[in-house]
Parts: sequence; C-alpha cells; structure tokens
Amino acid sequence: MERQIEIGKFYKHFKGEICEVLNIAYDSETLKKMVVYKHGNKVWVRDYDMFNSLVDKDKYPMINQKYRFEEID
Repeated sequence: MERQIEIGKFYKHFKGEICEVLNIAYDSETLKKMVVYKHGNKVWVRDYDMFNSLVDKDKYPMINQKYRFEEID
C-alpha cells in the first residue's frame, strides 16, 4: 500500500526543515496530484509523488531518513 500524505500533518524534509501540509491539489492542465504545504512564511506546491519519494541514497549517503518528507508528531 502506498504511503498517504495527510492534510494538517507536519513533515520533516530530509535536510531538516519542518513543513505543514495544507492541502492536496490537482494541476488544472495535467491533472497531476500535488501537495500544498507551508514552510516558514511561504506556501509551496510539490508533485505528490516527489513529496512521497525515497531519499536518493546515492546522492545523500549520510542521510538516515527513508523518505524525502517524513511525518512527525
């Protein structure tokens, strides 16, 4: 089962930043699923699959986190 990103939850980026997922949206041209999230004073949009992806261990071998964004309490 694919891991689900949840609205209202906080996630830690593998580089350390904390963000809050505000919503799940769809691109009006491509219908691609997107994650709308807040980091600092800015609101960002990232492709759902990219938000949900694994950390590239070849590029970042010292990172212990499994996913690019991991849910935190």
